[in-house]
Amino acid sequence: MNTLPQAIAGYIEAANAGAPERLAGFFNPDAIVHDEGHERRGREEIAAWARDTGMRYRSTIEPAALVETAGRHRLTATVRGNFPGSPIPLNFHFQLQSGAIQSLEIKP
Repeated sequence: MNTLPQAIAGYIEAANAGAPERLAGFFNPDAIVHDEGHERRGREEIAAWARDTGMRYRSTIEPAALVETAGRHRLTATVRGNFPGSPIPLNFHFQLQSGAIQSLEIKP
């Protein structure tokens, strides 16, 4: 697999460590996350989302492949946790800006 950009590697490490505030620090202040049909804006909402999903799912992310196209990074990963069908493959669509995550969309 390709080497992960620093912001994406930090996101995964913080997510796996259950550290929502640290995770939010890898996002730009005006970043957006799309997950489970909802949108979260800004680091405060992103930290709250990470805290909530972390408590509900106790999930871990295991990167499998990274593809960069037109400045966007699609990370395919195996996600394991406390949810039906675990483990499942998910795609994390990252848009980076100024070395941080500007947007993230998570989908199957």
